Amino acid sequence: MKTLLDTLAERDLVQDATPGLAERLARGPVTGYAGFDPTADSLHVGNLVPVMALAWLQRTGGRPVVLVGGATGLIGDPSGKRAERPLLAPETVAANAAAIRVQLERFLDFSGPRAARMANNADWLGELRLLDFLRDAGKHFSIGYLLQKESIRSRLETGISYAEFSYALLQAYDFAHLHRTEGCELQVGGSDQWGNITAGIELIGKRDGATAHGLVLPLLTTAAGAKFGKSEAGNVWLDPAKTSPYRFFQFWLNADDRDVGRLLRTFTFLPLSRITEAMDDTVSDPAARKAQRLLAEDVTGRVHGTDVVRRVVEASRLLFGAEDLASATADVLEVIAGEVPTVPLAQEALAAGLPVADALLAAGLASSKADARRGLEQRGFALNGAKLDGPDRRLTAADLLHGRWVVLQKGRKNYAMLVVGER
Repeated sequence: MKTLLDTLAERDLVQDATPGLAERLARGPVTGYAGFDPTADSLHVGNLVPVMALAWLQRTGGRPVVLVGGATGLIGDPSGKRAERPLLAPETVAANAAAIRVQLERFLDFSGPRAARMANNADWLGELRLLDFLRDAGKHFSIGYLLQKESIRSRLETGISYAEFSYALLQAYDFAHLHRTEGCELQVGGSDQWGNITAGIELIGKRDGATAHGLVLPLLTTAAGAKFGKSEAGNVWLDPAKTSPYRFFQFWLNADDRDVGRLLRTFTFLPLSRITEAMDDTVSDPAARKAQRLLAEDVTGRVHGTDVVRRVVEASRLLFGAEDLASATADVLEVIAGEVPTVPLAQEALAAGLPVADALLAAGLASSKADARRGLEQRGFALNGAKLDGPDRRLTAADLLHGRWVVLQKGRKNYAMLVVGER
Protein backbone atom coordinates (compact mmCIF):
# COMPACT_ATOMS: atom_id res chain seq x y z
CA MET A 1 0.00 0.00 0.00
CA LYS A 2 1.32 3.45 -0.89
CA THR A 3 2.11 5.71 2.01
CA LEU A 4 0.75 9.22 2.41
CA LEU A 5 4.08 10.66 1.28
CA ASP A 6 4.13 8.44 -1.82
CA THR A 7 0.58 9.45 -2.74
CA LEU A 8 1.09 13.17 -2.26
CA ALA A 9 4.48 13.15 -4.01
CA GLU A 10 3.12 11.54 -7.18
CA ARG A 11 0.47 14.25 -7.25
CA ASP A 12 3.11 17.00 -6.83
CA LEU A 13 1.73 17.95 -3.44
CA VAL A 14 4.90 17.89 -1.34
CA GLN A 15 6.79 21.13 -0.88
CA ASP A 16 8.89 19.97 2.06
CA ALA A 17 8.91 17.30 4.75
CA THR A 18 10.96 16.62 7.84
CA PRO A 19 13.78 14.07 7.64
CA GLY A 20 12.65 10.61 8.63
CA LEU A 21 9.01 11.03 7.64
CA ALA A 22 9.25 8.50 4.82
CA GLU A 23 10.76 5.92 7.16
CA ARG A 24 8.11 6.55 9.81
CA LEU A 25 5.26 6.16 7.30
CA ALA A 26 6.85 2.97 5.98
CA ARG A 27 6.38 1.44 9.44
CA GLY A 28 2.64 2.13 9.38
CA PRO A 29 -0.02 4.83 9.29
CA VAL A 30 0.07 7.81 11.64
CA THR A 31 -2.33 10.23 13.22
CA GLY A 32 -1.91 13.66 11.68
CA TYR A 33 -3.59 17.02 11.83
CA ALA A 34 -4.07 20.29 10.02
CA GLY A 35 -5.28 23.52 11.52
CA PHE A 36 -7.96 25.84 10.18
CA ASP A 37 -8.54 29.42 11.21
CA PRO A 38 -12.28 29.93 11.85
CA THR A 39 -12.37 33.59 10.82
CA ALA A 40 -15.23 32.88 8.39
CA ASP A 41 -18.24 30.57 8.51
CA SER A 42 -17.06 28.75 5.41
CA LEU A 43 -13.96 27.26 3.90
CA HIS A 44 -12.83 28.54 0.50
CA VAL A 45 -11.19 26.55 -2.27
CA GLY A 46 -7.70 27.52 -1.10
CA ASN A 47 -8.41 25.69 2.19
CA LEU A 48 -9.08 22.50 0.27
CA VAL A 49 -5.36 21.78 -0.25
CA PRO A 50 -4.72 20.75 3.40
CA VAL A 51 -8.21 19.18 3.53
CA MET A 52 -7.22 16.92 0.63
CA ALA A 53 -3.98 16.04 2.42
CA LEU A 54 -5.98 14.94 5.47
CA ALA A 55 -8.34 12.97 3.24
CA TRP A 56 -5.40 11.15 1.64
CA LEU A 57 -3.99 10.52 5.13
CA GLN A 58 -7.24 8.76 6.01
CA ARG A 59 -7.37 6.87 2.72
CA THR A 60 -3.84 5.55 3.26
CA GLY A 61 -4.75 4.17 6.68
CA GLY A 62 -4.08 7.11 8.97
CA ARG A 63 -6.35 8.99 11.32
CA PRO A 64 -6.93 12.70 10.64
CA VAL A 65 -7.52 15.34 13.26
CA VAL A 66 -9.01 18.64 12.17
CA LEU A 67 -7.94 21.39 14.52
CA VAL A 68 -10.13 24.46 14.56
CA GLY A 69 -8.34 27.44 16.03
CA GLY A 70 -11.07 28.56 18.38
CA ALA A 71 -8.40 30.14 20.59
CA THR A 72 -5.66 31.05 18.09
CA GLY A 73 -8.36 32.36 15.76
CA LEU A 74 -8.98 35.06 18.35
CA ILE A 75 -5.43 36.29 17.67
CA GLY A 76 -4.76 35.49 14.02
CA ASP A 77 -1.80 33.90 12.31
CA PRO A 78 0.65 36.60 11.10
CA SER A 79 1.89 34.33 8.28
CA GLY A 80 1.41 36.08 4.97
CA LYS A 81 -0.34 39.03 6.62
CA ARG A 82 0.84 42.64 6.42
CA ALA A 83 -1.30 43.87 9.27
CA GLU A 84 -2.93 42.49 12.38
CA ARG A 85 -6.50 41.29 11.90
CA PRO A 86 -9.38 42.35 14.15
CA LEU A 87 -10.22 39.99 16.98
CA LEU A 88 -13.40 37.93 16.68
CA ALA A 89 -15.94 37.34 19.42
CA PRO A 90 -15.77 33.80 20.87
CA GLU A 91 -19.41 33.16 19.88
CA THR A 92 -18.56 34.00 16.25
CA VAL A 93 -15.61 31.63 16.26
CA ALA A 94 -17.77 28.82 17.68
CA ALA A 95 -20.47 29.32 15.04
CA ASN A 96 -17.87 29.40 12.27
CA ALA A 97 -16.30 26.18 13.53
CA ALA A 98 -19.66 24.39 13.49
CA ALA A 99 -20.29 25.47 9.89
CA ILE A 100 -16.83 24.31 8.80
CA ARG A 101 -17.41 20.86 10.34
CA VAL A 102 -20.40 20.30 8.04
CA GLN A 103 -18.30 21.13 4.97
CA LEU A 104 -15.48 18.84 6.05
CA GLU A 105 -17.84 15.88 6.17
CA ARG A 106 -17.82 15.94 2.35
CA PHE A 107 -14.14 15.00 2.41
CA LEU A 108 -13.49 13.13 5.65
CA ASP A 109 -15.18 10.16 7.27
CA PHE A 110 -16.04 10.97 10.88
CA SER A 111 -17.06 7.37 11.64
CA GLY A 112 -15.38 3.97 11.66
CA PRO A 113 -12.01 2.72 12.97
CA ARG A 114 -10.04 5.61 11.40
CA ALA A 115 -12.68 8.21 12.13
CA ALA A 116 -11.66 11.79 11.66
CA ARG A 117 -11.88 13.85 14.80
CA MET A 118 -12.46 17.55 15.17
CA ALA A 119 -10.73 19.39 17.97
CA ASN A 120 -10.89 23.00 19.09
CA ASN A 121 -7.80 24.48 20.71
CA ALA A 122 -10.02 26.72 22.81
CA ASP A 123 -10.64 23.58 24.90
CA TRP A 124 -7.07 23.64 26.23
CA LEU A 125 -5.64 27.08 25.42
CA GLY A 126 -8.73 28.83 26.78
CA GLU A 127 -8.06 27.48 30.28
CA LEU A 128 -4.26 27.70 30.15
CA ARG A 129 -2.67 29.91 32.79
CA LEU A 130 -0.06 32.33 31.51
CA LEU A 131 2.62 31.23 33.98
CA ASP A 132 2.02 27.58 33.09
CA PHE A 133 2.34 28.40 29.39
CA LEU A 134 5.60 30.30 29.91
CA ARG A 135 7.07 27.49 32.00
CA ASP A 136 5.76 24.66 29.82
CA ALA A 137 6.45 26.11 26.37
CA GLY A 138 8.03 29.56 26.46
CA LYS A 139 11.25 28.50 28.20
CA HIS A 140 12.10 26.12 25.33
CA PHE A 141 12.36 28.90 22.70
CA SER A 142 14.84 31.72 22.41
CA ILE A 143 13.91 35.10 20.99
CA GLY A 144 16.54 34.57 18.30
CA TYR A 145 14.87 31.33 17.22
CA LEU A 146 11.50 33.04 16.86
CA LEU A 147 12.95 36.02 14.99
CA GLN A 148 14.22 33.62 12.33
CA LYS A 149 10.65 32.63 11.48
CA GLU A 150 9.58 34.23 8.21
CA SER A 151 6.07 34.97 9.54
CA ILE A 152 7.65 37.15 12.25
CA ARG A 153 10.66 38.53 10.40
CA SER A 154 8.49 39.82 7.53
CA ARG A 155 6.42 41.89 9.97
CA LEU A 156 9.20 43.52 11.97
CA GLU A 157 9.30 46.70 9.87
CA THR A 158 5.54 47.25 9.77
CA GLY A 159 5.04 46.15 13.35
CA ILE A 160 3.82 43.02 15.08
CA SER A 161 1.98 42.81 18.38
CA TYR A 162 3.05 40.53 21.19
CA ALA A 163 -0.18 38.59 20.63
CA GLU A 164 0.79 37.74 17.05
CA PHE A 165 4.44 37.24 18.05
CA SER A 166 3.27 34.49 20.39
CA TYR A 167 1.27 32.70 17.67
CA ALA A 168 4.09 30.31 16.75
CA LEU A 169 4.36 29.22 20.39
CA LEU A 170 0.62 28.72 20.67
CA GLN A 171 0.60 26.55 17.54
CA ALA A 172 3.61 24.66 18.87
CA TYR A 173 1.68 24.05 22.08
CA ASP A 174 -1.24 22.71 20.01
CA PHE A 175 1.00 20.17 18.28
CA ALA A 176 2.52 19.10 21.59
CA HIS A 177 -0.94 18.80 23.18
CA LEU A 178 -2.28 16.68 20.31
CA HIS A 179 0.88 14.56 20.43
CA ARG A 180 0.22 13.80 24.10
CA THR A 181 -3.56 13.35 23.94
CA GLU A 182 -4.14 11.95 20.44
CA GLY A 183 -0.81 10.33 19.63
CA CYS A 184 -0.51 12.84 16.79
CA GLU A 185 2.86 12.52 15.06
CA LEU A 186 2.36 14.66 11.96
CA GLN A 187 1.20 18.16 11.13
CA VAL A 188 0.38 19.14 7.55
CA GLY A 189 -0.21 22.62 6.20
CA GLY A 190 0.59 25.12 3.52
CA SER A 191 4.19 26.08 2.81
CA ASP A 192 3.71 29.31 4.79
CA GLN A 193 3.17 27.17 7.91
CA TRP A 194 6.60 25.55 7.91
CA GLY A 195 7.92 27.81 10.68
CA ASN A 196 4.94 27.17 12.94
CA ILE A 197 5.08 23.42 12.29
CA THR A 198 8.79 23.13 13.06
CA ALA A 199 8.25 25.07 16.28
CA GLY A 200 5.84 22.34 17.38
CA ILE A 201 8.33 19.64 16.47
CA GLU A 202 10.97 21.52 18.48
CA LEU A 203 8.74 21.68 21.56
CA ILE A 204 7.82 17.99 21.37
CA GLY A 205 11.47 17.08 21.09
CA LYS A 206 12.75 19.34 23.88
CA ARG A 207 9.90 18.95 26.35
CA ASP A 208 8.79 15.38 25.76
CA GLY A 209 11.87 13.82 24.20
CA ALA A 210 9.77 12.49 21.32
CA THR A 211 9.92 12.68 17.54
CA ALA A 212 7.25 14.33 15.42
CA HIS A 213 7.06 15.28 11.76
CA GLY A 214 5.84 17.99 9.46
CA LEU A 215 4.79 18.05 5.83
CA VAL A 216 3.97 21.20 3.90
CA LEU A 217 2.13 21.53 0.62
CA PRO A 218 3.09 23.90 -2.20
CA LEU A 219 1.45 27.26 -2.62
CA LEU A 220 -0.85 27.01 -5.61
CA THR A 221 -0.51 29.66 -8.28
CA THR A 222 -2.03 29.80 -11.73
CA ALA A 223 -0.05 29.65 -14.95
CA ALA A 224 -0.60 33.40 -15.17
CA GLY A 225 1.18 33.84 -11.84
CA ALA A 226 -1.86 34.70 -9.71
CA LYS A 227 -2.62 33.14 -6.35
CA PHE A 228 -5.06 30.29 -6.85
CA GLY A 229 -8.56 30.43 -5.40
CA LYS A 230 -9.75 33.90 -6.32
CA SER A 231 -12.41 34.96 -8.79
CA GLU A 232 -13.46 38.43 -9.87
CA ALA A 233 -15.79 38.45 -6.88
CA GLY A 234 -13.02 37.45 -4.45
CA ASN A 235 -12.73 34.14 -2.58
CA VAL A 236 -14.51 31.11 -4.04
CA TRP A 237 -16.39 29.75 -1.03
CA LEU A 238 -17.81 26.30 -0.33
CA ASP A 239 -20.91 27.86 1.22
CA PRO A 240 -23.55 28.12 -1.55
CA ALA A 241 -24.85 31.34 0.01
CA LYS A 242 -21.44 32.97 -0.53
CA THR A 243 -20.57 31.42 -3.90
CA SER A 244 -23.48 29.90 -5.80
CA PRO A 245 -23.01 26.30 -7.01
CA TYR A 246 -23.30 27.62 -10.57
CA ARG A 247 -20.43 30.07 -10.10
CA PHE A 248 -18.47 27.43 -8.17
CA PHE A 249 -18.84 25.07 -11.13
CA GLN A 250 -17.87 27.80 -13.61
CA PHE A 251 -14.75 28.62 -11.57
CA TRP A 252 -13.39 25.11 -12.15
CA LEU A 253 -14.71 24.88 -15.70
CA ASN A 254 -12.81 28.04 -16.63
CA ALA A 255 -9.45 26.63 -15.51
CA ASP A 256 -6.59 27.36 -17.88
CA ASP A 257 -5.43 24.39 -19.96
CA ARG A 258 -2.00 24.88 -18.37
CA ASP A 259 -3.45 24.53 -14.84
CA VAL A 260 -6.13 21.88 -15.17
CA GLY A 261 -3.86 18.84 -14.85
CA ARG A 262 -2.40 20.09 -11.60
CA LEU A 263 -5.84 21.00 -10.29
CA LEU A 264 -7.14 17.50 -11.06
CA ARG A 265 -4.22 15.98 -9.17
CA THR A 266 -4.70 18.35 -6.23
CA PHE A 267 -8.45 18.54 -5.76
CA THR A 268 -9.78 15.15 -6.86
CA PHE A 269 -9.27 11.55 -5.83
CA LEU A 270 -9.31 10.40 -9.45
CA PRO A 271 -6.62 7.88 -10.43
CA LEU A 272 -3.64 9.44 -12.15
CA SER A 273 -4.33 7.28 -15.20
CA ARG A 274 -7.78 8.85 -15.52
CA ILE A 275 -6.28 12.33 -15.21
CA THR A 276 -3.68 11.55 -17.88
CA GLU A 277 -6.45 10.34 -20.19
CA ALA A 278 -8.39 13.57 -19.65
CA MET A 279 -5.32 15.67 -20.35
CA ASP A 280 -4.64 13.73 -23.55
CA ASP A 281 -8.21 14.50 -24.64
CA THR A 282 -7.63 18.17 -23.89
CA VAL A 283 -4.50 18.22 -26.05
CA SER A 284 -6.26 16.53 -28.97
CA ASP A 285 -9.47 18.57 -28.68
CA PRO A 286 -8.96 21.71 -26.54
CA ALA A 287 -12.36 23.18 -27.44
CA ALA A 288 -14.20 20.28 -25.76
CA ARG A 289 -12.56 21.12 -22.41
CA LYS A 290 -13.01 17.55 -21.20
CA ALA A 291 -10.44 17.87 -18.44
CA GLN A 292 -12.07 21.06 -17.15
CA ARG A 293 -15.51 19.44 -17.20
CA LEU A 294 -14.18 16.42 -15.33
CA LEU A 295 -12.65 18.76 -12.72
CA ALA A 296 -15.75 20.92 -12.36
CA GLU A 297 -18.13 17.99 -12.07
CA ASP A 298 -15.95 16.11 -9.59
CA VAL A 299 -15.24 18.98 -7.19
CA THR A 300 -18.72 20.51 -7.40
CA GLY A 301 -20.28 17.09 -6.88
CA ARG A 302 -18.23 16.49 -3.76
CA VAL A 303 -18.92 19.91 -2.27
CA HIS A 304 -22.56 20.39 -3.30
CA GLY A 305 -23.83 16.96 -4.38
CA THR A 306 -24.37 15.22 -7.71
CA ASP A 307 -27.93 16.49 -8.09
CA VAL A 308 -26.67 20.06 -7.88
CA VAL A 309 -24.13 19.25 -10.59
CA ARG A 310 -26.94 18.07 -12.84
CA ARG A 311 -28.82 21.33 -12.33
CA VAL A 312 -25.85 23.62 -12.89
CA VAL A 313 -24.70 21.71 -15.97
CA GLU A 314 -28.16 22.03 -17.49
CA ALA A 315 -28.40 25.70 -16.48
CA SER A 316 -25.01 26.33 -18.06
CA ARG A 317 -26.08 24.62 -21.26
CA LEU A 318 -29.23 26.72 -21.45
CA LEU A 319 -27.45 29.98 -20.73
CA PHE A 320 -24.84 29.35 -23.37
CA GLY A 321 -27.07 29.12 -26.39
CA ALA A 322 -29.54 26.27 -26.04
CA GLU A 323 -32.98 27.09 -27.45
CA ASP A 324 -35.11 24.69 -25.39
CA LEU A 325 -35.58 26.89 -22.32
CA ALA A 326 -39.28 26.07 -22.32
CA SER A 327 -38.44 22.48 -21.35
CA ALA A 328 -36.23 23.42 -18.40
CA THR A 329 -37.22 21.93 -15.05
CA ALA A 330 -38.19 24.17 -12.14
CA ASP A 331 -34.99 23.45 -10.21
CA VAL A 332 -32.85 24.38 -13.21
CA LEU A 333 -34.80 27.62 -13.65
CA GLU A 334 -34.14 28.34 -9.98
CA VAL A 335 -30.41 28.02 -10.65
CA ILE A 336 -30.65 30.35 -13.65
CA ALA A 337 -32.61 32.88 -11.60
CA GLY A 338 -29.69 33.06 -9.19
CA GLU A 339 -27.31 34.04 -11.97
CA VAL A 340 -29.25 36.57 -14.09
CA PRO A 341 -31.17 39.76 -13.24
CA THR A 342 -34.57 38.83 -11.82
CA VAL A 343 -37.56 41.13 -11.66
CA PRO A 344 -40.79 40.47 -9.73
CA LEU A 345 -43.93 40.15 -11.82
CA ALA A 346 -47.47 40.70 -10.56
CA GLN A 347 -49.96 38.02 -11.59
CA GLU A 348 -52.55 40.74 -12.29
CA ALA A 349 -50.30 42.27 -14.94
CA LEU A 350 -50.64 39.08 -16.98
CA ALA A 351 -54.40 38.97 -16.76
CA ALA A 352 -54.83 41.82 -19.25
CA GLY A 353 -51.69 40.87 -21.15
CA LEU A 354 -48.37 42.63 -20.45
CA PRO A 355 -46.84 44.28 -23.56
CA VAL A 356 -43.54 42.53 -24.17
CA ALA A 357 -41.85 45.90 -24.73
CA ASP A 358 -42.82 46.87 -21.17
CA ALA A 359 -41.43 43.57 -19.89
CA LEU A 360 -38.11 44.08 -21.69
CA LEU A 361 -37.83 47.60 -20.28
CA ALA A 362 -38.63 46.41 -16.74
CA ALA A 363 -36.07 43.62 -17.07
CA GLY A 364 -33.33 46.02 -18.12
CA LEU A 365 -32.84 44.45 -21.56
CA ALA A 366 -34.05 47.61 -23.31
CA SER A 367 -33.23 51.24 -22.54
CA SER A 368 -36.67 52.52 -23.60
CA LYS A 369 -39.90 51.31 -25.12
CA ALA A 370 -38.68 52.63 -28.47
CA ASP A 371 -35.46 50.63 -28.08
CA ALA A 372 -37.51 47.54 -27.21
CA ARG A 373 -39.76 47.97 -30.27
CA ARG A 374 -36.78 48.37 -32.60
CA GLY A 375 -35.19 45.22 -31.19
CA LEU A 376 -38.44 43.29 -31.50
CA GLU A 377 -38.86 44.35 -35.13
CA GLN A 378 -35.34 43.08 -35.81
CA ARG A 379 -36.03 39.79 -33.96
CA GLY A 380 -33.29 40.58 -31.44
CA PHE A 381 -35.17 39.32 -28.39
CA ALA A 382 -36.38 35.89 -27.29
CA LEU A 383 -39.02 34.68 -24.86
CA ASN A 384 -38.44 31.34 -23.11
CA GLY A 385 -35.90 30.47 -25.80
CA ALA A 386 -38.10 31.31 -28.80
CA LYS A 387 -37.46 34.37 -30.96
CA LEU A 388 -40.02 37.16 -30.68
CA ASP A 389 -41.18 38.26 -34.12
CA GLY A 390 -42.87 41.60 -33.48
CA PRO A 391 -43.62 44.43 -31.03
CA ASP A 392 -47.28 43.56 -30.49
CA ARG A 393 -46.73 40.42 -28.43
CA ARG A 394 -48.26 40.41 -24.94
CA LEU A 395 -47.28 38.18 -22.04
CA THR A 396 -50.02 36.14 -20.38
CA ALA A 397 -50.17 33.44 -17.75
CA ALA A 398 -49.69 30.90 -20.53
CA ASP A 399 -46.11 32.15 -20.94
CA LEU A 400 -45.15 31.26 -17.36
CA LEU A 401 -42.79 28.32 -17.06
CA HIS A 402 -43.84 26.11 -14.16
CA GLY A 403 -46.44 28.72 -13.27
CA ARG A 404 -43.98 31.45 -12.26
CA TRP A 405 -41.00 32.05 -14.56
CA VAL A 406 -40.55 34.04 -17.78
CA VAL A 407 -37.08 34.03 -19.38
CA LEU A 408 -36.22 37.00 -21.59
CA GLN A 409 -33.13 37.12 -23.75
CA LYS A 410 -31.29 39.76 -25.76
CA GLY A 411 -28.84 38.44 -28.30
CA ARG A 412 -26.98 35.31 -27.25
CA LYS A 413 -25.71 36.11 -23.75
CA ASN A 414 -27.95 38.70 -22.08
CA TYR A 415 -30.72 37.20 -19.94
CA ALA A 416 -33.26 38.38 -17.42
CA MET A 417 -36.15 36.67 -15.68
CA LEU A 418 -39.56 37.74 -14.53
CA VAL A 419 -40.87 35.81 -11.55
CA VAL A 420 -44.33 35.65 -10.02
CA GLY A 421 -44.30 35.33 -6.24
CA GLU A 422 -41.37 35.26 -3.81
CA ARG A 423 -38.25 33.28 -4.62
